[in-house]
Amino acid sequence: MFSPGGFDSSLEAWHTTGVYRRLGLLARLAEHYTCITFDRRESGRSGGRLERLSWEGYVRQGLGLLDHLGIDRTYLIGGCVGCSTAAALAVARPERVAGMVLYSPAGGVHYRRKQHQRFDAHLAHAAEHGLRGVVELARSTGDGFSKDPRVGPWAHVLRHDERFAKEYAACDPERYRTLVTGSARLLFDRDTVPGAEPEDLLTLRVPALIVPGEDTSHAPSAARYLQECLPVNEYWDAPVAEQTDTTAPERILSFLAGASGA
Repeated sequence: MFSPGGFDSSLEAWHTTGVYRRLGLLARLAEHYTCITFDRRESGRSGGRLERLSWEGYVRQGLGLLDHLGIDRTYLIGGCVGCSTAAALAVARPERVAGMVLYSPAGGVHYRRKQHQRFDAHLAHAAEHGLRGVVELARSTGDGFSKDPRVGPWAHVLRHDERFAKEYAACDPERYRTLVTGSARLLFDRDTVPGAEPEDLLTLRVPALIVPGEDTSHAPSAARYLQECLPVNEYWDAPVAEQTDTTAPERILSFLAGASGA
């Protein structure tokens, strides 16, 4: 389960973020399946590296966790930005994915603009206060990059990894600016759903259930884009208000049973 929450994609986000607060997906799905949740890189208690952030890196983390647990093939569920990683993993290793649920995929023109504005705000703060100032701010607040752009995408790691914090503070400012601008360009390069390329999605045979959102970070057009690109898909055309703690788990369980041939 690839967590929602943008750059604060911790495993707790399935209980605390957006629509997922009221859906209770994890509890209901866990009655039937082994559910694996985790803190995405640079989120929660997971670590990170001072390098350009990429969907490929998020995919490597997901595959590494599956390898560590000895799981050869699984279903994937992505919430919000987690949809991008789920789809990218399915493209990279389709033989390991039995099916995927893409719930309220993040995307759309306003979403891309907001992400770039977030990175710009962080760089402005870093330029004014230096990277040591970023470390101090990150450690003085509990907010992550999604809530307070000033703290940057490595805020969670800065709080619990002293060695990383020292390396971060000593980074050459121009090198750091290159890493950050490169991350923004690579992660959010389109007005649809970021991550996997459309040509790769068009040739992917992994079954998918697509559930739309309806706000500026989860534009309905993002879900429709995935519906257009993925050859084997079911589209649950339900307004968010009708996606309840009863209907949503039932729809997902029905899809998973069908994808498994049960």
